[in-house]
This record gives sequence, structure tokens and C-alpha cells, in this order.
Amino acid sequence: MTKGFLIDMDGVIYGGDHLIPGADTFIAALQKREIPFLFLTNNSQRTPRDVVNKLAGLGIHAEEENVFTSAIATGWFLSRLKPNGTAYVLGEGGLINSLHEHGYTLVTQNPDFVVVGEGRNFTLEMVNHAVDMILDGAKLIATNLDPSPKTKGWTNLGIKSVVAMIEEATGVKAFSVGKPSPVMMRVARKKLGLSSGNTTMIGDTMDTDILGGIQVGYRTVLTLSGVSKLKDLKRYAFAPDLIVNTVGELDLDAWMAEETQDNFEMSEKSLLAEAQY
Repeated sequence: MTKGFLIDMDGVIYGGDHLIPGADTFIAALQKREIPFLFLTNNSQRTPRDVVNKLAGLGIHAEEENVFTSAIATGWFLSRLKPNGTAYVLGEGGLINSLHEHGYTLVTQNPDFVVVGEGRNFTLEMVNHAVDMILDGAKLIATNLDPSPKTKGWTNLGIKSVVAMIEEATGVKAFSVGKPSPVMMRVARKKLGLSSGNTTMIGDTMDTDILGGIQVGYRTVLTLSGVSKLKDLKRYAFAPDLIVNTVGELDLDAWMAEETQDNFEMSEKSLLAEAQY
């Protein structure tokens, strides 16, 4: 059966505006061998075209159909939950475009849903307005619950911070669509036409990429080029199938040759043993 990949971006393909060594070679190998893949990102600000342009600037050729964002997953989810519904949005371009493309109307009064995504343009007044709407019965949806990186100079609060403020003010818990939610993980897999056992999630974050992949039965590869480090792994009750320094170290031939994640034998280059489970 066909095998393929869901690939996180920030921390796997690039770090900020810098290409992670070997990422371009890995993507080129997938394209040459016609192995299906999607770039999977929780960032709901960017449109697929924005993502493609960023990758092009790093020397990676991709098409918009290779990109799947939490904004796309949110539009898909809401269109099936309530077709042709209405939403009040705290978010920007990618999210707004996706909701429009999935038949949603953006309103400022009596919405079916309040949808929260990344953004720098919404104000505390807009948040207060959203709180009133939820207290009047609107459902609260988050594109993801990524935390703030907790570093100086960060200009964009993690969605988790904004959602926590709204949850406390309303007493209503948000439903999150993005990683590690099974909603995003499964819709992305189905877009590629893959079975669960033949899908591999590659990511740099245990709490989203790896947890999300494990929950839906995918094989998982953790790269140490982003958020999670070896010393962090002892805190988790779950583990990736393979750990590599960068995605460029993944032995594609060996990985593709395995039948399932259950009988995958770690290569000698795997760093999993160093995690000391």
C-alpha cells in the first residue's frame, strides 16, 4: 500500500527564516520518488500560498496542495458541523480565507461560532465582544492551542494564552481543531488517501506532533532541530518510533521498507537509546 508523510514545518523544515540542514534534500527525495506528503502546520495566519512562498525563499519547491494548516482543518470541521454557518473571528488571512472557502459568513453579531486563531490585529475590545457572544450561546473554537514560546521579544501571543482568557471569562472550554487533535491529523491523512499504518508524522514537538500522531496510530519521527530535546523525553509516557537530529538524517529507504511501526527496527543512527526510557 502507498505510504506517505505529514511533516511539521517550524523546527523541522526551517527555524525562523533559516533552512534546517538537509530539509531541502529530504523534500526533494520525496518529490522525486512521488511519495505523498503534506506540510502540516498549526499556524492559521498563513494561507497555503504564503507557505509556498516562504518555502521557495528557502530553496524548496512546493505546491499549495502540499500544504495543510489548522485554518484549513477548522474550515473543514465547521462546514461539516454546521454547513453555511456564521462565525466571529479573532484571526487573520489564512483563517478568514478558509472559512470563506468552506461556505462560512463572517459576522459581528449573533454568530454560530467564535473562532480564535493567531493574529496581532484583534484588540481587547474584540475579545470582550467575543466573550459576550459566547455567553449568548456561540460555540468557542480554537484553531490550535499552541503556547507562547516564553521568550523576550515575541510579538505574537500563543493562541493558548488568548483562549485561556476567553475560557476564564465565559466558563466555556474551547474545542481545538489543530494538532494534536485527531480532527486535523485524520483529515490530513485522508487528503493523501493513506491508511493510518502507512502514515508517518514528522515533528519537533512531543506535545503536538508526536502525541497527535500516536493517538491516531501513525508512525512518528521526532527531530531534535526544534522544540523537544532528548532530556525532555523522560517526562512523557509515550515515545516516538524514531529520533533524529534533523529530518535530513532520516533513512528514507529503510523507513519506507518497513511494513508497520510495530516491527520497525531502529537504525544505528537513531538517538532513541540515549533518551534512557
